[in-house]
Amino acid sequence: QVQLVESGGGSVQAGGSLKLSCAASTYTIRTYCMAWFRQAPGKERERVANVYTSGGSTWYADSVKGRFTISQDNAKNTLYLQMNSLKPEDTAMYYCAASTLGTYSCYSGSSGAYNYWGQGTQVTVSS
Repeated sequence: QVQLVESGGGSVQAGGSLKLSCAASTYTIRTYCMAWFRQAPGKERERVANVYTSGGSTWYADSVKGRFTISQDNAKNTLYLQMNSLKPEDTAMYYCAASTLGTYSCYSGSSGAYNYWGQGTQVTVSS
């Protein structure tokens, strides 16, 4: 079992920054991939960024590339998402996700490739 707890969301003005955190109850090599997804009202959940937990390689959605940075602190069992130059279109509920299913999860944009989820943290960016 993996329990994920997100924090760090809030309301900021466009151009501002936020750093999301995701504390995991376990962070072992069996957790192949960790990711951040987001879901805006009326829209599908979309993958924002992911990281291979053992290799450290990362992937970003084009919409956030150059502005967001995903990182992990294995000693603290914590995943982060540093979000800079925020835009109103970044407004969404942000979810941390983990996969113990296999490395293919990091290649998949589907939320179904991840079997553990946090409760979400709201990010609101005003213009």
